[in-house]
Amino acid sequence: MSLKRSARRVLNALVSRYGYSIVEAAPRHDPKIYDQDGMRTVHNHDFMHDPDFLRAYARGVKAGDGVDNLLHWRIHVALWVAHHAAKLPGDFVECGVNKGAVSSSVMEYLNWNSLGKRFYLLDTFAGMDERFITEQERQLGKLELNQRVLDANAYELNVDSVIANFSQWERVSVIKGTVPDTLSRVDTQHVAYVHLDMNCSVPERAANEFFWPKLVRGGMILLDDYAYIGYETQKATHDEFARNHDVTVLFLPTGQGLIVKP
Repeated sequence: MSLKRSARRVLNALVSRYGYSIVEAAPRHDPKIYDQDGMRTVHNHDFMHDPDFLRAYARGVKAGDGVDNLLHWRIHVALWVAHHAAKLPGDFVECGVNKGAVSSSVMEYLNWNSLGKRFYLLDTFAGMDERFITEQERQLGKLELNQRVLDANAYELNVDSVIANFSQWERVSVIKGTVPDTLSRVDTQHVAYVHLDMNCSVPERAANEFFWPKLVRGGMILLDDYAYIGYETQKATHDEFARNHDVTVLFLPTGQGLIVKP
């Protein structure tokens, strides 16, 4: 039996048990089905046709050297969080910038120069810092994955290229170095939006602890890797952080997680 037929038998068994027959019955090219980035659903996703969304998404693709990784719903979530945060006092922060696809989409969507806020963009621009990889993450193969990504030129190593990408916007600080070492260079006392995408738990926990006292009421921390298989160490550290601060993390089907400060 072919792998495809075997997988279909498993899917059919799950469909039979749990009743997701609508999803199984629809062809993968059906425009009514959203099917990308590990997520498949029949739910409405007409945000993908909104001109403002399309403009912002295209700017993110441009930042990523024209490569479209088909992250529409993930970017939609980031834009929704950013739109909410734009109405609050406080600046924006992203830790784990890479080429700047998400933050470029956000700034385009919000007409950044009109807001009067600062955006702090932190990244090693060298891949993961081995000093902050836990033993469990080593066992999960994080260092090997990091090297494969580096070998594939998927991590941006040229900080000048990133600075050039953001040159159209005002009040942007691109900070090169490892979190937590660079957190003190974020010289703001009020933060409304934090996006974490560093692929390992220690720097993400450090960022949580550093920015939480600065996060304004209603401010949000968006976690890129929270619900992804293979990123359980990050989920565990965010869950512990949330418990310690009497909040919970919202699971999102995109693999993201969301923390809102009451």
